[in-house]
Amino acid sequence: MKKLRRAILPALVGWLGAIAYWIGAGPPESPSASADVAIVLGAAVDSSEPSPVFRERISHGITLFNEGRVERLIFTGGRSEEDALAESEVARDMALAEGLPEEAILIETESGTTMHNLVEAQLLMRDAGLDSALIVSDPLHMRRATEMADALGMQVQASATPTTRYRSFWPKAQFLAREVYFMHHFWLFGE
Repeated sequence: MKKLRRAILPALVGWLGAIAYWIGAGPPESPSASADVAIVLGAAVDSSEPSPVFRERISHGITLFNEGRVERLIFTGGRSEEDALAESEVARDMALAEGLPEEAILIETESGTTMHNLVEAQLLMRDAGLDSALIVSDPLHMRRATEMADALGMQVQASATPTTRYRSFWPKAQFLAREVYFMHHFWLFGE
């Protein structure tokens, strides 16, 4: 039994380290990639204000639109009981305040997880006749998001935020550990 533990522990540490590296490296990205739409994945809001993390995602989506790399934006994310607006409504309001035309913005207000964000975005894309998407999220979240989109059969490319609120070691390490856990959760349970 002791020999078995000695063999399993290094293998487990090696596996988790390899997955963490794979997530940290992220999916391939093209700085000039374009698509029909950018799917901006939801993140926390404080009543009617985006969290710093969500603000980065929204700003990157707006930049993609302004650069002509996407024709539309899909903002995702539902509303928690303590918030006045859904995440997607907060994002839409920020985009409108930045001068984006209302007809370029689609939102869904039901989702509460990454997979649910993507399922709802896929429905919006289908209804609007949109085929391809750039997924917008934090760099460490991109691997799981694109793996989920691939599992749904979506035609997507990654477009991570060029800046992140997770800059120092400890917050980055916590976010990466969370992503390692949720990647395994996705592989095991499909969500």
